[in-house]
Amino acid sequence: MSARDLLLRPFDRWRDTGPVVAVLRLDGVIGPRGRRNLSLRRYAAAIERAFALRHLHGVALAINSPGGSPVQSQLLYRRIRQFAEEKQVPVFAFAEDVAASGGYWLALAADEVYAEETSLLGSIGVVSAGFGFTAALARWGVERRLYTAGPDKSLLDPFLPENPRDVERLTALQRDLHDSFKTLVRARRGTRLKGEEEALFSGEVFTGRRALGLGLIDGIGDLRGVMRDRFGAQVRLKFVDPERRRFRLPFLGLPRRPDVADIVAELAARLEERLIWARFGL
Repeated sequence: MSARDLLLRPFDRWRDTGPVVAVLRLDGVIGPRGRRNLSLRRYAAAIERAFALRHLHGVALAINSPGGSPVQSQLLYRRIRQFAEEKQVPVFAFAEDVAASGGYWLALAADEVYAEETSLLGSIGVVSAGFGFTAALARWGVERRLYTAGPDKSLLDPFLPENPRDVERLTALQRDLHDSFKTLVRARRGTRLKGEEEALFSGEVFTGRRALGLGLIDGIGDLRGVMRDRFGAQVRLKFVDPERRRFRLPFLGLPRRPDVADIVAELAARLEERLIWARFGL
């Protein structure tokens, strides 16, 4: 060992000693509402920072999401693919507890997808849910009044009896979204798909073991293990947080006190999030 190496040895941990893999944690329900939700607005800067790291050899997506908004799923997917193609960097996805519906849509942004044997994946379908309050309104003697300009402006108003025409319109919208999802799966997985399309695209949820057999994923494994196998024991995993903490001086003022509307909106978002996770027993 040279004198220079001996001199710099205490600073080795700050030197670039191995390939870098950026890790983006995509954890939560996908949607524009809620401070913890996955959305392009929240993750755009983090995605850009991840692909800008020095000595970058790959980007890993640690996914734990039961799905949500198809629009935000597509926006996040597209942004990741844009940077991956511009930087010529491979992307790897790792499903944790669940990568279903929109969560699997995000996984399709990767060139290779991995999961645990007990992970839940798939749910390649579209679901809509709601409530009907007509009986409750009748019991309380409340009359619903709704006025629209355009016969199709309202869709399945929960305070009016279910309209068969509205159901047909909703079914057509769901079919359109489902077709987009299926097209994306075919394009990204290609010849790796092994199952019959009726099974693959039924909306069923699969364990990691079965997803591997159907060609929805490329292997069983965890993020650190797969990345070490791929890039060697010296690989450095750098986690990129979507939210940077900002320093605030005390005299610049305290955060605004939330009003009732903020509290109600946050509670509604938490309830919606809880219901979506509950579909998978989580």
